[in-house]
Amino acid sequence: MDRGSTGAGRPWAAAPAAEERPLKVVFGSPAENFTDAAPIGNGSLGAMVWGGVGSEKLQLNHDTLWTGAPGDYTDINAPTALAVVRKLVDEGRFVEATAAASGLTDGLNEVYQPLGDINIEFETSNQECSCYKRELDLHTATVYITYNVGAVQYTREHFCSNPHQVFVTKISANKSGHVSFTLSLNSQLNHNVHLVNANEMIMEGTCPERRPTLQKNGTDDATGIKFAAVLSLQMGGAGAKAAVLNGQKLRIDNADWVVLLITASSSFDGPFVSPSDSKVDPVSAALETLKISTNVTFSELEAAHLKDYQGLFHRVTLQLSHSSTFEKRSLKEVGEAMKTTAERVNSFRSDEDPSLVELLFQYGRYLLISCSRPGTQVSNLQGIWNQDITPAWEAAPTLNINLQMNYWPTLPCNLSECQEPLFDFMASLAVNGAKTAKINYQASGWVTHHKSDIWAKSSASTGNPQWAVWPMGGAWLCTHLWEHYQYSLDKEFLENAYPLLEGCALFLVDWLIEGPRGYLETNPSTSPEHSFIAPGTGGQLASVSYSSTMDISIIREIFLAVISSAEVLGKSDTILVERIKQALPRLPPIIIAKDHTIMEWAQDFEDPDVHHRHQSHLFGLYPGHTITMEKNPEVCQAAANSLKKRGEDGPGWSLTWKMALWARLMNCENAYRMILKLINLIPPSETFGVNGGLYTNLWTAHPPFQIDANFGFTAAIAEMLLQSTLTDLYLLPALPRNKWPRGCIKGLRARGDVTVNICWEEGELQEALLWSGRGDSVVKLHYGVQVTMFSVSGGNAYKFNGRLQCIETWPLEK
Repeated sequence: MDRGSTGAGRPWAAAPAAEERPLKVVFGSPAENFTDAAPIGNGSLGAMVWGGVGSEKLQLNHDTLWTGAPGDYTDINAPTALAVVRKLVDEGRFVEATAAASGLTDGLNEVYQPLGDINIEFETSNQECSCYKRELDLHTATVYITYNVGAVQYTREHFCSNPHQVFVTKISANKSGHVSFTLSLNSQLNHNVHLVNANEMIMEGTCPERRPTLQKNGTDDATGIKFAAVLSLQMGGAGAKAAVLNGQKLRIDNADWVVLLITASSSFDGPFVSPSDSKVDPVSAALETLKISTNVTFSELEAAHLKDYQGLFHRVTLQLSHSSTFEKRSLKEVGEAMKTTAERVNSFRSDEDPSLVELLFQYGRYLLISCSRPGTQVSNLQGIWNQDITPAWEAAPTLNINLQMNYWPTLPCNLSECQEPLFDFMASLAVNGAKTAKINYQASGWVTHHKSDIWAKSSASTGNPQWAVWPMGGAWLCTHLWEHYQYSLDKEFLENAYPLLEGCALFLVDWLIEGPRGYLETNPSTSPEHSFIAPGTGGQLASVSYSSTMDISIIREIFLAVISSAEVLGKSDTILVERIKQALPRLPPIIIAKDHTIMEWAQDFEDPDVHHRHQSHLFGLYPGHTITMEKNPEVCQAAANSLKKRGEDGPGWSLTWKMALWARLMNCENAYRMILKLINLIPPSETFGVNGGLYTNLWTAHPPFQIDANFGFTAAIAEMLLQSTLTDLYLLPALPRNKWPRGCIKGLRARGDVTVNICWEEGELQEALLWSGRGDSVVKLHYGVQVTMFSVSGGNAYKFNGRLQCIETWPLEK
């Protein structure tokens, strides 16, 4: 029961219903570039809709299409290399240690691959077209395209159904017999196309077993993952007919409407099964899926899609206004609806339209629903959308911030199901990572490094130790397990997750070694992707030392999570828990440097790049919880100084991480400044840089495109409006009151299995509604300097006024 979203109580009723508020990414013309196209997906199958008039390109992706095969992620020479690196670090020879650390790296990760394209050639040209409109409606997860050619209006609808696992396209005209086109399939990968009949075509292909290069794509290699896409068409109209052209294309003439159904599958059978050993037939699997969809009508497909998608998407609604009433703002929306989204981004610096912030917040939730569902692969660096055989950074899940950021919104933004692929991925990493830990590091438990792939690569990728030598990837991922429990209080989940936490902690207690300072240290250690000036070298750069602040912050977070989990599960009386309790007080503390910032490394090294994009040394503040405003005010001030020192520039994910960090510091002005930085239109021609920004389809830029900042933005907005621990709820902790004086957020989740609605007017809290589904607890409710202790009983809803007085209680409807 969600009484807050039914209009109960005056503030909720005063705001328009969610479906009345437009949430559309609007384009004024067909796409000219990949980042102008509109993304849709059902978790595993994705498509990019370009929306051309004379020709349409629909780019397809499937989340299991990768190069390569399972690998051996161990190296019997690594222990010797490790001993050399540790000795050099102990001697303070950090430049030599950095060079020697290359001996700890072990092979490149594999590469995410595009499936192929659906090409549709019409008989019209762009010059004949008028009244063109293309839009992605977030309320329906559907791309709509309309345009006129003479007196005929053409309409296209595209959506990707999760219930039926099919991509659906409907092409229609408002006059009978005017839908005619030629249809074909192709792929950059090794493939062939054959037509079953005039209503069905099949494309089969193979991913290369070897990584592609910029010079050669390796499509002659037929031993990789096999794939298939099956396209079926239905059509209506008295004169409609379909025919085969040249054995490769379909020709449709004189239809009133045509519905295309596309399914896809691959031979991928898990990260431990080689493609050559797979017994999965992708053609049979795709045909079997298609059979379910061909037995239902377009309307039934659409209804099932909407029920499934909207059941997730409409859990959270956000309304922001910089005018005194929503009613006045809604009049402005009429004008906004006439603008393209690119125009709205361009004008944001002058109008600071809050409805664009709403759109970008919900767009992150839309993308997460579209690229990560139970049973799919983990969301990669581009979600599931990729057009290149050599995508930037291999489109691989990167574990030193990017993959974790992809899943930051899942819990606070009420999409916990979307996190399940992350846990499945972690389970696979733990299998390979246990071998890496044992052979490479002679340690217990499991480990993984900064980058992985569909084969759950756990060893350090070949490359610069500055980024490659970082055995904390698995540990950071494991913080998501304890977070999931804190939000859900699902003891069964924690019981199943505990072995992963336990294995992670086993590695960490073995990885820590006695150091000369009397602490337990990590050696070697890096602060992700950052270098320092090695002392006494005349300015030479190094990246390998010991006990970076991020290392210790993550370890502390994991140790505390294991202790808390063990208490919940009644497993505190174990050797591991005892070792952790002994190790915790011996971890190095966070040190404040002479410039009053948080020290990034164990020594106060000179930083050659003070504006570096990573905020790794601030992990304990966000997404961690070991630095808080209440418990560590001096450290928080040092964190603020560190953020100021880093500056306000950076790639998209860096900007949104800074946004969340400022929110944790309850600094609304600086959090909002990061919003201003991010909402900046980036030309598609800008291929590499660190200036962040948005493309015309609202994807976030590094540049180039990385999807992580879309998710980081959504999580950071939630953090500005609600923060929580298992015992405390902070309402509107970083609300930019002068920018959004009036607003409502409904359906946010808080730790302790609490759901929260908040409404504010004239920059001040008006009402808050909260309810919990499990047990009884005592909650400390915060708003500004006001604090109220309150007993929450599971099964009841509580309404508070702006003074944190409970003014109404009622039982939840069953």
